[in-house]
Amino acid sequence: MMFAVIKSGGKQYRVAPEDVIRIDRVNGQPGEIVEFGEVLMLGGDAPQIGTPAVAGATVAGQVLQHTRGDKVIAFKKRRRKNSRRKRGYRHEFSVIRITEILTGGAKPSKEVKARPKREAKPKAEAAPAAATAEAEEAAVKAKAKAKKPAAKKPAGRATKGKKK
Repeated sequence: MMFAVIKSGGKQYRVAPEDVIRIDRVNGQPGEIVEFGEVLMLGGDAPQIGTPAVAGATVAGQVLQHTRGDKVIAFKKRRRKNSRRKRGYRHEFSVIRITEILTGGAKPSKEVKARPKREAKPKAEAAPAAATAEAEEAAVKAKAKAKKPAAKKPAGRATKGKKK
C-alpha cells in the first residue's frame, strides 16, 4: 500500500489515498484541491526517503471543510493586586481528504474524481438478534447474582473513644 509522510504547518503527517486528516488551516475553499510539495518519505513496495524531501513527489488533497478547535482559555491572576486577565483562543483547522500521491513531477488533477460507493452490509436476520438479546439478559442476571454482600468488620475493638 502506497503512503507518504508530508510536512505541513511545521508538523508531519503519514497519509495514504482516501485518508481524512485535520491540519492547520490552509488556503483554499471547500471542494478545491490543495497540493503538498514537501514530501519527506514515500512508502510502499519501493520506499524512498528524502534528503530532506523526495524530489518530484507531491501529495494532493481535497479541502472538505474549515473548522475551529476547542476554546483554550488563558487566565492570569495576581493575588492581592486586583489584577486579572482572561483571554480565549480557538485554533483554526482544515479537514482534508488525500486524493492522490504523485511521483516523478506529475501534477495533480484539478477536479475531484468520483469516489467508489461502498456496498451496504447485509442485514442480520431477526432470529439471531433475538438470541443475542436473550443472551444479554442472561449475562445481566448472572452479574447481579455474582455481587457479593458487603464484608463484615473484623472482630475486636469496635470504636475508638470513651469506654462505657
